[in-house]
Amino acid sequence: MIEVLSSAALATVQDLGRTGSLRWGVGTSGAMDNLALAAGNLLLGNALDAAAIEVPVFPFKVRFDEDCAFALTGADCAARLDDQPLLPWWVHQARAGQVLTLGLPQGGAQRGSRAMLCLAGGVDVPEVLGSRSTQLRGAFGGHEGRALRRGDVLRAVGEGAACKTGFGLVPPALMLPLQRDGVAAVRVLPAAEYLGFELASRDAFWAGEWKITSQSDRYGYRLEGEALRPVASMELRSHGIVPGVIQVPHSGQPIIQMRDAQPSGGYPKFGTVIEADMWRLGQAPIGSRVRFIEATWDEALAALDEVRAWLDKVARMVELHRGAPVPAGRH
Repeated sequence: MIEVLSSAALATVQDLGRTGSLRWGVGTSGAMDNLALAAGNLLLGNALDAAAIEVPVFPFKVRFDEDCAFALTGADCAARLDDQPLLPWWVHQARAGQVLTLGLPQGGAQRGSRAMLCLAGGVDVPEVLGSRSTQLRGAFGGHEGRALRRGDVLRAVGEGAACKTGFGLVPPALMLPLQRDGVAAVRVLPAAEYLGFELASRDAFWAGEWKITSQSDRYGYRLEGEALRPVASMELRSHGIVPGVIQVPHSGQPIIQMRDAQPSGGYPKFGTVIEADMWRLGQAPIGSRVRFIEATWDEALAALDEVRAWLDKVARMVELHRGAPVPAGRH
């Protein structure tokens, strides 16, 4: 078991999300950086979609009350186990009584914004509608349907079990970089109302930099840049939307729907961030800038194949390490 000793805010239990429930008005939720979650689970030999703790605000501190292997992925947050500094994107072993502390993210231009704490076997919370993800708006899933707070106790499915540790991997931000003119970028498919905006606005969208404002969270990223202007006023009935959809309200400042997006909305849809790049946005810090690259359907599929190929490579590397002889005195 682990006990939360301090949590600044909004740390939640997340897996790869709650699919198949949009028809009931239930959004997907899930890890903002699904690649960090999947990689952390692979490092531990967990199921790819095992639940972990997503930490977006620091510091965050837990105490292990049982021996437990764990992996840290996502943002490099100067982690320490008691007084020992830990490598990010690495598998570690905690002994009962040790305290893990996650500090402020670091890394300069490569700085992420969310850490994933993956535990051997995954975080053991009940499934709701086929997922262990926390749905904050509906107050269900995860741990009591809410963000973690001091005193919460969570159990790892594989605590106490032998697990090979002491190895890690190069993070995807370095292996799958994507920038334009030195600024972090994501690829976007034009959406249904794209041609309903002025040509100058469409050009400005691709050419400009967009600031991720402080009004951004797991529900949506509100951007600041040159206002997008429609050719004529558009009034739409509320319709289905999914994470990644870029809507444009009357202000002309776009909103990107993120993992806790509601399942419907009535603003015009300018584009959709491709699924393969959603992890990049999930790690983009508040106040940072992002650029958009126009993509085709085939390019979006190719990008997804590239992500899957990276995960396959990680799985092969982990298999080699886990199959290697264990040095005396270590798991």
